[in-house]
Parts: sequence; structure tokens; C-alpha cells
Amino acid sequence: MKIIVTGGAGFIGSNLAEELMKRHEVTVIDDLSTGRIENLESIMSRIDFIRGSITDLELLKREFAGADTIFHQAAIASVQSSVDNPVASNEANISGTLNVLVAARDCKVRKVVYASSSAAYGNDPVLPKREEMRPNPLSPYAVSKLAGEYYCQAFSEVYGLKTACLRYFNVYGPRQDPNSQYAAVIPRFITRILAGKAPVIYGDGEQTRDFAFVQDVVKANILAMEGPAEGVFNVACGCRVSLNELAAKIMRITKMSIAPVYEAARPGDVRDSLADISRARRELGYEPEYDLEMGLEKTVEWFAKHR
Repeated sequence: MKIIVTGGAGFIGSNLAEELMKRHEVTVIDDLSTGRIENLESIMSRIDFIRGSITDLELLKREFAGADTIFHQAAIASVQSSVDNPVASNEANISGTLNVLVAARDCKVRKVVYASSSAAYGNDPVLPKREEMRPNPLSPYAVSKLAGEYYCQAFSEVYGLKTACLRYFNVYGPRQDPNSQYAAVIPRFITRILAGKAPVIYGDGEQTRDFAFVQDVVKANILAMEGPAEGVFNVACGCRVSLNELAAKIMRITKMSIAPVYEAARPGDVRDSLADISRARRELGYEPEYDLEMGLEKTVEWFAKHR
């Protein structure tokens, strides 16, 4: 099948494209604003790469022609970035997603699999987070991802376009960028610890996260493509760990011992996160293969090799 991956030069998108191209014809669309062409080096000869933006509707209509499935990964995927520049976050994440859905409808694409976010749940103290809970977005980023879900639902209802929205919890793994000021916590911790520097924790470190290894997230996307299920699905590991525990685990794996540095908590950050993944298990057939220790070992190995 012809498959499109928007944001396919990014962390999750490149891992997804690499798996998909083993069985399908894959086109990656990425403007390289946050994605890196190096992420596609090993597969560039076996995919089509289009440098372009999801804000360009005519480009999307041209490239979506004849496609079976669109994996919509492109986004400004940062809470802090959205706090700093909510207009840019809105343009990429809401207007861009609407463009993807319009182009998919017009090109008679069978299904769109949309990368959403657990940020939609906000700071509701109820754990674990279930898809039927009332959303409570705390940041412009969370609002933008939730709006994308609503657009997917509307296009399914009004136009019959099949959509599945995967609410990613904290995804980590090889190719994640540690260098951006908005970088996720695991690559930031790993690269600092490998360099002999103290990991920086915002807040007291007792905030908890449900981390999902990128290969499990790739599998969830492919299951969503292959099966009939539609709607919203949590994609995570189904267990949580504090950032203090996370730092200690990485130090054990790297055989380092460095006391973390604590700084002020950041606005918009969620305190605790834990997913109920029973719907994804039941309707997608999703089952995580990597626990945190296994995933961290593979991630540390990759960063040690590529630093």
C-alpha cells in the first residue's frame, strides 16, 4: 500500500517509517523544522521524501493521491514551546491537522491515524487516565492536540473518513533529540549523565510519568492502520515512575552516580500521569513489549553510540 507519514523525519515518525517501508510504499512529508534528515539516512533510498509543510494544503492533496493510510505525526510537540509561542503551535497543530484531514477526504484516503497526546487529560487527580474522562488541557499544546481529535471525530461523522487518535504518553527511545531547549526528559537525562553532568529536574522530582518505548508506539500505529477500530486510544506502558526514580535507573544502567540539580517547576507541566491501556488492548490488540528497564537499556546504548 501507499502510506504517508507526516513528520516522518522526526523521532517517532522516522521509527514508524522505517518499520512501514519493510512492507509498504512510504512517502515522508516533513519541513525539517524539528525533524532531522539524518533520522532517515538508513532508509532514504527506499522511501520518497518530500520537504514540505502540512500548512501547504495543495502539496498535501498532491502527495495524498492514491494513499491508503496517513500517519499524521507532524506537530510542534512541546508544552513549553506552545506556552512560549501559542500562535505557532496553533498553526502547526490545529490548522495543519485540518489540512491533513481535508486532503485525506478529498483524496479518498481510507484511514488517518493521528498522533494525539495524554496532555489532554491535564491535572485531573484520578489515575489511571481513561479515554472517557473529561479532558482538561492545561497548555496551548494540549488544547491543540485535543482540537485535532475533535476534528478527526467530526471528519469521521460527517465525511466517513476513518480515523484513530492515539494519545501518546511519554514516548522515548533512539533518535529522540536531546539538544532542543524543549527536549523530553529521558534523552536530556541520558546525554547529561553520559557526559558526566548532573540531570536537571524541574520541580521536586516526585512527579510521575508513564513512559512508552518508541517501538511499542510504532506497533500501536500499525495495529491502528490494520484493524477496523476508530476513536481515541491511550498508548503507553500502563505503569508510572517518578523523575527521581527515572534518574536513578539511568545512573544504574550507565554506572554513573551524579546528584540531580533541581530547578523551579515549569508552567503547564502535568503532575502525574498513568494510562489505562485496556481499550487499546481490547480494540487494537496492543500489548507493550518493552518495560522501562528494557527500553532504557536500548536507549542508553543508542545514545552512547551516537553522542
